[in-house]
This record gives sequence, structure tokens and C-alpha cells, in this order.
Amino acid sequence: MDTDLYDEFGNYIGPELDSDDDDDELGREAKDLDELDDDDEDDDIGDHDEDHPGMEVVLHEDKKYYPTAEEVYGPEVETIVQEEDTQPLTEPIIKPVKTKKFSLMEQTLPVTVYEMDFLADLMDNSELIRNVTLCGHLHHGKTHPEIRKRYDQDRGVGIKSTPVTVVLPDTKGKSFLFNIMDTPGHVNFSDEVTAGLRIRTDSSGNAPCFPQVMLNTERLIKHAVQERLAVTVCINKIDRLILELKLPPTDAYYKLRHIVDEVNGLISMYSTDENLILSPLLGNVCFSSSQYSICFTLDSAKNHEQINISSPIHFCGFTKKAPTSSSQRSFVEFVLEPLYKILVVGDVDTTLPHTLDELGIHLTKEELKLNIRPLLRLVCKKFFGEFTGFVDMCVQHIPSPKVGAKTKIEHTYTGGVDSDLGEAMSECDPDGPLMCHTTKMYSTDDGVQFHAFGRVLSGTIHAGQPVKVLGENYTLEDEEDSQICTVGRLWISVARYHIEVNRVPAGNWILIEGVDQPIVKTATITEPRGNEEAQIFRPLKFNTTSVIKIAVEPVNPSELPKMLDGLRKVNKSYPSLTTKVEESGEHVILGTGELYLDCVMHDLRKMYSEIDIKVADPVVTFCETVVETSSLKCFAETPNKKNKITMIAEPLEKGLAEDIENEVVQITWNRKKLGEFFQTKYDWDLLAARSIWAFGPDATGPNILVDDTLPSEVDKALLGSVKDSIVQGFQWGTREGPLCDELIRNVKFKILDAVIAQEPLHRGGGQIIPTARRVVYSAFLMATPRLMEPYYFVEVQAPADCVSAVYTVLARRRGHVTQDAPIPGSPLYTIKAFIPAIDSFGFETDLRTHTQGQAFSLSVFHHWQIVPGDPLDKSIVIRPLEPQPAPHLAREFMIKTRRRKGLSEDVSISKFFDDPMLLELAKQDVVLNYPM
Repeated sequence: MDTDLYDEFGNYIGPELDSDDDDDELGREAKDLDELDDDDEDDDIGDHDEDHPGMEVVLHEDKKYYPTAEEVYGPEVETIVQEEDTQPLTEPIIKPVKTKKFSLMEQTLPVTVYEMDFLADLMDNSELIRNVTLCGHLHHGKTHPEIRKRYDQDRGVGIKSTPVTVVLPDTKGKSFLFNIMDTPGHVNFSDEVTAGLRIRTDSSGNAPCFPQVMLNTERLIKHAVQERLAVTVCINKIDRLILELKLPPTDAYYKLRHIVDEVNGLISMYSTDENLILSPLLGNVCFSSSQYSICFTLDSAKNHEQINISSPIHFCGFTKKAPTSSSQRSFVEFVLEPLYKILVVGDVDTTLPHTLDELGIHLTKEELKLNIRPLLRLVCKKFFGEFTGFVDMCVQHIPSPKVGAKTKIEHTYTGGVDSDLGEAMSECDPDGPLMCHTTKMYSTDDGVQFHAFGRVLSGTIHAGQPVKVLGENYTLEDEEDSQICTVGRLWISVARYHIEVNRVPAGNWILIEGVDQPIVKTATITEPRGNEEAQIFRPLKFNTTSVIKIAVEPVNPSELPKMLDGLRKVNKSYPSLTTKVEESGEHVILGTGELYLDCVMHDLRKMYSEIDIKVADPVVTFCETVVETSSLKCFAETPNKKNKITMIAEPLEKGLAEDIENEVVQITWNRKKLGEFFQTKYDWDLLAARSIWAFGPDATGPNILVDDTLPSEVDKALLGSVKDSIVQGFQWGTREGPLCDELIRNVKFKILDAVIAQEPLHRGGGQIIPTARRVVYSAFLMATPRLMEPYYFVEVQAPADCVSAVYTVLARRRGHVTQDAPIPGSPLYTIKAFIPAIDSFGFETDLRTHTQGQAFSLSVFHHWQIVPGDPLDKSIVIRPLEPQPAPHLAREFMIKTRRRKGLSEDVSISKFFDDPMLLELAKQDVVLNYPM
């Protein structure tokens, strides 16, 4: 190689060389490409070569090795691409469509003896409407098997209240529209009864004649009387007196009379109306047997020609004195003896035909060949006819929606009856402004959305109508809890099927679509414009307390959003259910009992979230209280050292906390009325009674804050300027106590002294509220704090030979018996007892095991009781997996509750006592048993 032709870098530097033809062509092509217009810049470099198809240039990312799924299967086919091993072989790539259906509903409207249009037309005449609630104890025969929902049948017990609207004739053949709410009988589900009673004008109690008036029947009668409802009673299962107990007619009479007397005794105990009395003579007591299609009152029994009604003492069986010593009671002669003749059948071939001839009942040969129970049912149906006795009783003794509206509005509407809206609702005016009160949420068959169930109190609601939904927290001052919605479809609910209507006038019940999103428990529905003065109906007040709680979490953490959505839905479905998030982050569900929470978890897992959920062991809620007055005055200074508040704590008088919770006394009363109540009933000093600042937490909390300062020592004007902030600190402190973040109960906090800054800047809420809370805690801790636990009232029915076993089971669970007595007219005993809720888990199963299934029990929250022992006694050592003696229980409960909530194991006073307060304690030689 000639080195002169190239430089040191290898570049050619020699004379110019001649180009060949190929180079000239390349040069010309390059020149042509440079001269292309800007419009051709986006042309693909791989344009088809017409001379050589398929030889075009294709970039790597644009190469296509396989046809697309759309090219193979067509444009309307959905395709799924899965990476290898991302799905198990047992699971199909394309799952079949799953139809969710959690309740048994009719697909088409069934055949009825009346036209649906006739039912809809009756809704316009409020005089022909009766709103009735069927309530009673478990297994009293309230629910017809045909209207039970599917999962209710699986458990054999009613879970949800079920509305049924039907047309029923009375004895004279006149038709009435009956809105009947069938409610659960288990005491755990009394919240469903409360929701049912709110929109009714009557409560029809269902008491069986065997064995006696039971626990839940008593509670429901009390609740109905407090709701100011008319009460009627249906004594069911009278066939058991005859066929099971085999009582003579006279003894059966005394048994029935005893039941009526028991119910009247309960009504007189809870009602101040002396005219409210039940008696078969008045027609507000009926007798029935669902098993044999029997239902009659004394008035409806007169229509039977076979019963002699010419006696001068006709149906006076409940009079005190008999005309002569040997005379037969007319109730026994004219009612029970004919009933015995029908039900007590001797030889079917010889005795029965003669009895049927006497009764004027004619049966075919095929009907006479039936088994004895269906045969008796047929005979009774032919003799007694339809259940017109029940209809007569309800028509005569239950007010129509128009007659009973004013009483209901006075009791439930916060705006009173004096306003224009109140008058329209009192008149049940279908042309007035729309007011509808919803008390229950029913999920659809697939559990995806909810329909609101309520009663139209005035106006007429139309399908497709815009409405304003007012929540439970709505007030005229704070309108945040309200939303404009559009009503979807409207239905009349008849248990297993719905009848769609386009409008519903006042006085009727209705199932509403499209308004469920803003509603949690109850709501008030009104017109979006023109009803600006509309107020809400009072939220439901339940006759039991939710004290059992469980913590839940999804098995797969990524499914937490599904569980939260399920919790929101199950919270809507159960009226008294409470869901909340603890400070530790765990999601907690509060319910009334084990069966209640079991049903909640069933719905949460199967209906609303459809995921696997882990459940922690059930626990109970505790309360914190004091048993003595604070040993010294406790004070706290604000962070800016400009304000100082001094308080003491002491126990409330017995029964006062319950009066506050039951709203016997209300903080909204004027000072004079409030002072008179505390002065007369609890012997308070009048000045102290008129100085009550607040109940807490909330308006019905079982604690009281009292201003016990003297005008000579404290500037009342300055103290009044920070009253709201101190009350907020008091509410905050009583909601989360210092022992284990549980509710404070039964404590009176007295403000003894207060130094308040003159400048408003130095006495703001940020300074006063946490200081008030801290002084509440310090006063509480200096007053001998104790824990309180919930106690259940337990009613057990068992044969006489099982009573000792019941005592044994109760004793093992810290329970104590208060009463055991034989049930009149039956071989059973009733044992009444109290048992701590924390020891009640598994009690029913344990009881059945020890009594071979012969004992039956129900339990319901009754009261709070102090746990034995000092929760702050550090000398107590809690050993794991060992039962603790009674004096150690309070310490054990407190430590385990704090651990569960993620708190430190013991109470630290550094959070509750200021340095000046600690110095004061040291001066007075006060020894604290708390860690610093």
C-alpha cells in the first residue's frame, strides 16, 4: 500500500478517482430522495414493491408472525390473553355467567281472589286501610311458611321483617287493605321489630297459650306501649291445650284467662292509660290455631249457628262471680266445649260422621279418607271459615292511617304538628306536600342494590319524581346530610312478590327504587323545592344494646375494598348494626348476640362481598366508671399557660344514667324544668340542677357536666365564652376513657374553678378543648376508676329434672339465678338468671349438651355491672392460658383490651397530668399506682 496516498489516520488523500456507473446511480437516487416534498416524509419506507410483492422492508416492531384474535374469531368475540401459569387448570378461562339470587321470589304475579287493580284502588281510601305489625316471641306462630325467605327457612327462624299487603274481608264481607309486617321473634332481632313498629299504627301481639307469656313478648309489649300504638292480642296454638296438654275445658279456660291477665299486667306496668285493657269481651283478643286454620273472636263466634247464643250469661266467662255455684261458665260451654268436640275425634268411622252432622259439615268420601291431621284442618276450615275474626278485631280496635296519624306525628316528627307540614301529615292529606318516612332497607335478589321501605305520611309519591332525601344528621342549620335523587320504580311488597305501581298516596307503605345511595338507616323523603322548613323523623331508638363485637379482615389483603363495600351494605341491611374502625386499624362489627352476628357474617360473605373473611374471637364492649369522689381537685393548664380548669369526678345517683339514656330527662329542656326534675327525683340542690351544662357523650350519654363555680371566685362571663369548648372536651373525654378507650359511664364531672384569659386569642378552642379533656381524665383517675361489663338477662325453659343442670352451667359462667318457678298448666320450669356477656359465648350449646337438648334459652342485654377488682393494680400478674380469680378480672380485661387496640399495656399518667399537677400530688403525698 502506497503510504503517500493515505494519512496517519488511514484516510485517502491521493488524486481524485473516477466513479463507476453504479456509484452514479446511487448518487442520483440520494439526490432524488433529498428533493422529496415535506408531505411525503411520513411515507412508510417499506412500501410495497410492485415488481417484487412481499419483499418490502418491515421494521422489527412491526413484524407480525401470527394472525390477531380478531382476524381468527371475528370482531364480536371477546378474547382473553393469559400468561403461562397465571391461572390454575381447575379454573375455566371463561367462567360461566353466575346468577345471584338470595331470596325466593315469584317470577309472575300469583292468582288471587281479588284483582290487583282493586288492591291499588283501595290505597286511595285511607279509611279502609289498616297498618298492623305481627310481633311476638320466637316460635309463637307469627310467620306463614309461604312468606319466609329462603335463608330464614334454612335456619328455621325469622331473620328479617317482611311486609305483606293483602285485601282481607271482615265477617260482613267488606274488604279492607291490610299492610301487615311480619317480624322475627328471636330477641336478637328486636331491631327489625323496632323498624317495623315505627311506621305502624298498631301492634298485634302474638302470645301462645302454651306455655306462657315469654321474654320477648314482654319486651315487645313494652316497646309498643312506648311507641303509643294500639295493642291487640292473638292467643295462638290453642289446639295444644287440647291435644298435647289434654287439659279439661275448665282448666283450659283458666289457662287462657291467666295469659290475658299477664298481658294486661304488663300493659298497666308500662302505660299510663287506664283505658288500655285487653279482654275477649271487648273484642281486642282473638283465639287461633295456625295448625288447624282456626281464628275467632267472641263476636265472630256468634255467626256460627251451631253455637247457642240464647243464654242470658252469653260469653260472660270473664266475669268475677258465677250466677250459681253449679253453673257452667259460658266461655267453657259455648266456645271451648264445641272446640273440644271438633278436635278430640274418637273413632273416625263411627264418631266423626255424627259430630260432622251436628256441625252441619259435609265431606266427600275422598276427604274422609285423609289422614287425621289434614282431615281436622279441613273440618276446622269449613266450620270456622276464613280468618275473619282477626280482620274484625283489627278493623274495630286499630285506627286507620288518617285517625292515628296525629299521635304518630307527635311522637316521631321532630318538627311537631303545629307547622303546615305537621297539619298535612296529621290529616293524612294525599294532596299535601310530600313527606315519606323510610325505616328499612331491603336488598335486591342479587344483593347489588337496595330498595327503601317506608310510609307515605302526606302527599303522593310518583315514579320518576325528583325528591330530596334527608338523612339522620340533617338539621335546618346543617343541611349537609341531604341529597336530591330521582325515584325509580315503586312497588307494593307482598313478601315473595312485588306489585308495581306508578303512584302511592298518603297512608300507605311503599318500596322505593333509586333513593338508596344516601340512606344508611332511616331517612325522610320530601319534595326538592318548597319544603325548606321540612325536618326529619326521629331516628330509631332500639330496646336493646349492641355489646358484642367481632373484628373482621379479608383472607386476601388485596380484597379489602370488596370487604369495605360489603360492610357498607350489611350496615344498611341490619337496623341496629354498627361498623367502625378502631384506632389500631381493625374493622369492628357490633351486634346484639351470637345468632345476630352469625347472620351478619353470612350476608357479608355470601351476599355483599363474596370473599373469604377471617373473624377474630368475639369480645364485648366495656364501660369505665368511678366508685368514689376524686381524692383531690384536679386541674390542667392550657399549652399557652393562660387558662386553667379545675374539676372533680364522682358517681351519679342510681338510675340517673338509665333515665338519661331513655330520654326520661333531656338536656334540651329549659333550665327551670331541668332543675325541677333533678330536685324532685334525685334530691339535687336547685342551683346545681340549673347549672347542668351537658350530658355526654352526645345528647343522651350517661354522664353529666356541671358548672359548680361561684360567681365570687370565677368570672362567669369569661367562663360562658368558653362553655362550648369545655363541653366538647368533656364529650371527647367521655367517649374514649383513659383506661382502655371505652365509653365512660355513670360519672358526674364538676367544674370547681376556672381561670380564663381575657383576650379571645388566648382562649380559642385549640387551647381549651384538649385541656378540658385532660382534666376530665385526671379527675376520673383520681376517683377510684373501675371497669363495667354488660350483663345478659337469661330466660331458660326446661323440664323439672333438668333444673339442676341449668344451675351448674350458669355457675361455671359467673351466672346467678334470680328466679325459678313452674309454669302454670305445663310440665316445664322457667329459670331466670343474669350472666356476664363475655362468658355467654357458647352458652346455649353448652346448655343443650348438659340437658340433652331439653332446655331452651334466650338472652338479652339487661344492665351494666362493675367488674370485680382494681384494673390499675400492678401487683396482679396475668398468666397466659390460666383462668383468673375474680379479683383479677378487671386487670385482665383492661390489659387484654389495651393490647387488642394497640395501646401500651398500662395507663400512663404523663398524658393526663401536667407537671404542676404532679408537683401538687407530691406535696399532698398522693401515691399513684400508675406508671409515668
